[in-house]
Amino acid sequence: MQAEPRLARWLQRVEARLEAALPASDQSPQGLHRAMRHAVLGGGKRLRPLLVYAAGAATGADESLLDAPAAAVELVHAFSLVHDDLPAMDDDDLRRGRPTVHVAFDEATAILAGDALQALAFTVLAEETRAHDGLRVGWLACLAQATGAAGMCGGQALDMDGTGNALALAELERLHALKTGALIRAAVRLGALAGHADAATLAALDDYASALGLAFQIRDDLLDIEASSEQLGKTAGKDAAQAKSTYPALLGVDGARQALRVQADGMVHALGRLAGDTSALLALGRLAVERQH
Repeated sequence: MQAEPRLARWLQRVEARLEAALPASDQSPQGLHRAMRHAVLGGGKRLRPLLVYAAGAATGADESLLDAPAAAVELVHAFSLVHDDLPAMDDDDLRRGRPTVHVAFDEATAILAGDALQALAFTVLAEETRAHDGLRVGWLACLAQATGAAGMCGGQALDMDGTGNALALAELERLHALKTGALIRAAVRLGALAGHADAATLAALDDYASALGLAFQIRDDLLDIEASSEQLGKTAGKDAAQAKSTYPALLGVDGARQALRVQADGMVHALGRLAGDTSALLALGRLAVERQH
């Protein structure tokens, strides 16, 4: 993060845009609005919005156009975490070092907060007047596809179906390509669309994002068995406790680390096909591979 000074500036930009988009906590219904703010403003790596800015930088996008898609993809991510933590799904009580939304408030409020955050994400994109109509439609289509049954929600369904079952490696990769990878690929494409990237550039960036999504998940699986709940900001050891298939469980720890290196090399190779400034994308790739939480 410190090696890429732009990341700190982009973090400030997306935090300001999220704050502006979220309803004030003293507006009615106050409980819902407080829950939405709890879910979004409680920290986090902000990897997905940073990828929007980094892909925009690589494709020459006007940085002022990137605030809306950066905020929108983070709002969708926050919604997914709220619902993922619910008792009917992963049933977790800790997220980003704080009580999950259904614990801090209640289950019904958490469901509604997730729904409202998803709707807000698309409102932010639709109302971005600095973008022309074609770009807004492209953004909306990209994020909707990544969010729904063909993307993140579909991956979540596969994850629930697979809990307690031993998945083959190809099944596990498909699950995470949807559950984790779809929104990461969308974040990169949102930034590239703002930069009017051509088909070859979009293909290279999609290959980068696909490798990043798998790398992020493999690292997540390793951290689940190597780090503490305090380090992670969420409950450690949940995968084993819920009998979920993971990369270390299928490949062993050493095999998972080798798979992580393969994806890291894949990111570098994909970015080598681009002519633009890919330094921020490279920095975010390293962050995904080397992170400690």
